[in-house]
Amino acid sequence: MREIETIPIDELDVSSPALFETNTWAPHFARLRQEKPVHYCANSPYGPYWAITRYQDIQKIELDPKTFSSDSAYGGIRIDNRLRESFISSDPPRHTAERKTIAPVSAPTNLASYETIIRERTKQLLANLPRNETFDWVERVSSELTVMMLATLFDFPFDERKQLAFWSDALICDFAAPNALVKSDKERETIMFQMTDVFKSLWRERLAQEPKLDLISMMAHSQSTSEMQPIQFIGNLVLLLVGGYDTTKNSMSGGLLALSENPDQWARLRSDGALIPSLIGEIIRYQTPIIHMCRTATRHVEFNGQNIRERDRVVLWYISGNRDKSEIDCPDKFIIDRPKPHKHLSFGAGIHRCVGDRLATLQLRILWEEILRENLMIDVVGLPTRQYSNFINGISHLPVRIHG
Repeated sequence: MREIETIPIDELDVSSPALFETNTWAPHFARLRQEKPVHYCANSPYGPYWAITRYQDIQKIELDPKTFSSDSAYGGIRIDNRLRESFISSDPPRHTAERKTIAPVSAPTNLASYETIIRERTKQLLANLPRNETFDWVERVSSELTVMMLATLFDFPFDERKQLAFWSDALICDFAAPNALVKSDKERETIMFQMTDVFKSLWRERLAQEPKLDLISMMAHSQSTSEMQPIQFIGNLVLLLVGGYDTTKNSMSGGLLALSENPDQWARLRSDGALIPSLIGEIIRYQTPIIHMCRTATRHVEFNGQNIRERDRVVLWYISGNRDKSEIDCPDKFIIDRPKPHKHLSFGAGIHRCVGDRLATLQLRILWEEILRENLMIDVVGLPTRQYSNFINGISHLPVRIHG
């Protein structure tokens, strides 16, 4: 890989999944933020695009959905054009109606009921972890806790919950990844249809019942979503799976890794559990589980001195905005008591802000409360295995050991 300093700025392309798998992305984005924060990349494997790398610019575009569309008719919300048919890949009024359907899942009263379930499961899981032997934190903790919550949200057969993780991983993976679960659109389509058949059966079951507080029942009984076309149904399922699984799972893993790499912050947390809320905000900023989102210009517009043309693809690099020193002090440092710990772009902004942000925060808070309550001494004992992706900032494996 060429040294970043030797690449002409106009040739710089930050879309390679290898940058994130090798965790070498930071200097590339630092250079763009400094020299050309609104940067046109004419040649990439995904076609031409504008790279938006500063915090304020990303936020401005998020807050202007009329000019910068998420609609799948333009290209959707990923640089590779996947996840096209879902409510996140739409604009108002469709987006507003479909988002409203599932929003109650994060209502305060419902979060209160979830808290009891999440805490009981977290306590039991932590108590059953091996002591004084190496195990994979992702497999035994991050993935398991998150998939249990997903099964609850869908009211999915609990004993079959690992199927949800498999579907999410298979449908979101990059074909070029060495360990990709699927290697072609045909393989992905086969798994997608298998998943759809299972959820269609659950849909028919919920439709025959009184409305309940699970995502399938909410969609089945809502006027906005009850008559979805098959492709919209599939798209929304994939969105809810990925949004509920990959993001929280990787924040659970990334948080432990960051604390391990910053023992002074570990010590501060152990001495003051009241720092947990600000810790959670810092984990989500520092990890940035969603690397980017895309928009498409609906008209010619001058933006920060650059002429963006109608139909141009615009990539909002959240992972870069969260390291913008003009907005965040010492952004490359992991600091658990920041004055404004929730100032980050990881949940997005505006009409597309993550609908499950409070639920994700709740799961992370409970995990760290229980780790401190049990005084678990957790050491990361090997290098993480990072996901080959330019969309999910993922950790596939994290070897750890609990002393006790």
